[in-house]
Amino acid sequence: MAANVALLSASSPSTSASSILRRRPRPRRSACPRRAASRLSVVAAMSDDPIKEWILTEGKATQITGTSSIGGGCINAAQRYDTDAGSFFVKTNRRIGPAMFEGEALGLKAMYDTKSIRVPLPYKVGSLPTGGSFIIMEYIQFGRSRGDQSALGRKLAEMHKAAKSDKGYGFYVENTIGSTPQINTWTADWIEFYSKHRLGYQLKLISQRFGDSAIYEKGQQLIEKMHPLFDGAVIEPCLLHGDLWSGNISADTNGDPVILDPACYYGHNEAEFGMSWCAGFGGEFYRSYFEPGFEKRRDLYLLYHYLNHYNLFGSGYRSSAMSIIEDYLRMLKA
Repeated sequence: MAANVALLSASSPSTSASSILRRRPRPRRSACPRRAASRLSVVAAMSDDPIKEWILTEGKATQITGTSSIGGGCINAAQRYDTDAGSFFVKTNRRIGPAMFEGEALGLKAMYDTKSIRVPLPYKVGSLPTGGSFIIMEYIQFGRSRGDQSALGRKLAEMHKAAKSDKGYGFYVENTIGSTPQINTWTADWIEFYSKHRLGYQLKLISQRFGDSAIYEKGQQLIEKMHPLFDGAVIEPCLLHGDLWSGNISADTNGDPVILDPACYYGHNEAEFGMSWCAGFGGEFYRSYFEPGFEKRRDLYLLYHYLNHYNLFGSGYRSSAMSIIEDYLRMLKA
């Protein structure tokens, strides 16, 4: 995709990031050679920094008053840019091209368009002159707490109900879960999609990277046998955040829930909670969201993220993933 990412929405599938903020009108100036030379030097300097260039043109700012580093996790660096037009949140990655941030921007815009739970609005994705990429988005000031978990449950339910896909299960582009590629090829059947593009893909990576044939073979057995786990389940392709753990959940200064850093796709709504083992969800959250039946599929959705953590961080997560696989194989054999 182009660096100026096209942000998809249900109402306007071709809305571009650059159209979210209109270009600030410039006054007409005389053709004074000295001023022209000065303008050329400013433009040349801005072209070396596409982040500042966007902020000072399409971002409607006339000056950047300060920048500060914000914790960006183990994959990206993050900064806050303060300007006379407000603050912007910027993530950069010096090694990876813009495709990763394009996928993130598409997911953020899709969630934003549901008008349900608050997410930062993405503005611009691009390449860095020295290599790597960036994303500029709305800066949201967080409050002192993670907010009300019952409100988070209700807002997530609203988002899942508001955004459905007529293409099946998948997403408009491939994106990433952490730094692992996430395959989002549109698929008509959920069990087929989850088997092939979630569990199957992670197992294949583990086999290739670690030579772990034992977990690969048992994982394939589970994939072949897991259909009964979905008996009686009502499954629709809902828009999912896709990577909902505590680091991606917060609340604004009003106490309203905010979610960020997505790995969006359209899937079974229960799959949203596969990261619940490190999300800190409590009883209020579950009572606000779930209906009976989730319990028998809960660990199946956890398994995807345990397998991904095995791929990302090594064999420390192997035993948890293998335990889930073996427990299901024993249950499904009975």
